[in-house]
Amino acid sequence: MIIKIQKYNLSHIFDRLKSSHKLIGPKIENNAIILSEIEFHDIPAGYRDQQSPGCYKLKQGENAEVFSFSPGPDSFKRFLHPPFAEIFRFEKSKKGITISPSNSDEKPFAFIGIRACDISAMKLYDRVFSGEHIRDKTYESLRKNCFIMAVNCIYPGDNCFCQSIGTGPEVKDYFDIVITEIRDSFILETGTVAGERLLTGLQQDRVNDNDMKERNESIQRCGKAMKKAIKFDELPWLIYRNLEHPRWAEIEKRDLECGNCTQVCPTCFCNSSYDLVSLSGVLKKSEGLSGVRIRAWDSCFSKNFARVHGGNFRPSRKARYRQWMSHKLAYTFEQFGLPGCVGCGRCITWCPVGIDITHELEALRNAR
Repeated sequence: MIIKIQKYNLSHIFDRLKSSHKLIGPKIENNAIILSEIEFHDIPAGYRDQQSPGCYKLKQGENAEVFSFSPGPDSFKRFLHPPFAEIFRFEKSKKGITISPSNSDEKPFAFIGIRACDISAMKLYDRVFSGEHIRDKTYESLRKNCFIMAVNCIYPGDNCFCQSIGTGPEVKDYFDIVITEIRDSFILETGTVAGERLLTGLQQDRVNDNDMKERNESIQRCGKAMKKAIKFDELPWLIYRNLEHPRWAEIEKRDLECGNCTQVCPTCFCNSSYDLVSLSGVLKKSEGLSGVRIRAWDSCFSKNFARVHGGNFRPSRKARYRQWMSHKLAYTFEQFGLPGCVGCGRCITWCPVGIDITHELEALRNAR
């Protein structure tokens, strides 16, 4: 189903969705475009962002496009794999131990304006947390009945390179509705029955050949305008051939080990779990013990993350950065059959010292 609507009619779709879903979309906060619960008027229409290694600036643009901006530091990850999540509660008494799984009674999420790169990351997340070998109940409860209203990119971010990986800029699947912005209208394409139902009865215009031509040309123009790229066909063997390359030591000198890249990356999923036990449960006279299991984001850049009984198997900063980059561009292929990097460029933008993964990969490729 393909229709065209006037831009103001998008607010009617928001009104229909919010009765059954929690709307998560882009808004401005602290001079950056983040994802949060939104209303239609929160979308930062007309804004453009300037990004470079270690730099992000937001400004009001001269155009009238609604989705003229690139993704900011947030992605769906913060909602489906929260920074802190209660996994289950436990209670021990004389009768035994009772474990109660945590269930969310809130409305399912509707992700508004999600881009092709993040949809590719969501595919990976589904395999990681709800795949053949692992069924994470917390993730599945949050992922259940999610509605995805995606957007085809018509402007690339300054650090984007999804075109070279094949993860964008066009949204090709995994959506309920995908939006392409043209002139004063939106072209809406449905990918599911749920998407078709949402658009039923909506005031619409006829889509003609010129509309589809403009749609296709704007997406192609976006891909060609990207300033960065990687040679995707050389992966993962380029990484495996250069695990002892001296470039890793050069990166070590610049790397702050802050973990910013892992926090903003939509495919990073490292986490640690711990128990919070109630204070009353440790008293000698207490008859029972109760608490909660917490899962929190962690990072392979953290020295303690690789600490095990007997030592640390990634003791150097060089080894930790190599692990991160190798996981993105090599190991994930073998684990899940999908790339661990989707070309969104967030790790470049939000690195305080501007380490650029595309430049580092090129340095490995030019090894002699």
